[in-house]
Amino acid sequence: MPERPDGKARRRAAVPAESTAGRRQPRKAADLEARISALEAERDRLLAELKTAQTRIADLERTREQVVNRIDWVIDSLHSLTEE
Repeated sequence: MPERPDGKARRRAAVPAESTAGRRQPRKAADLEARISALEAERDRLLAELKTAQTRIADLERTREQVVNRIDWVIDSLHSLTEE
């Protein structure tokens, strides 16, 4: 045990286990409920971000397909011009 400047050891008052357990339980429950709420909010936010990202990916894939088709069309047009 750490000593005080006067050389005497510090002593902690003995507290019955049931009195500390009874006081800590509601605080732990409140902490857990707060953490659960925070995790649920984060989950909902991440799901919304995921849905937005999936929509954006689908839009980009459609745009890429249109661009590739347009490039193919231009190449075909150039080939037919050079063949004539």
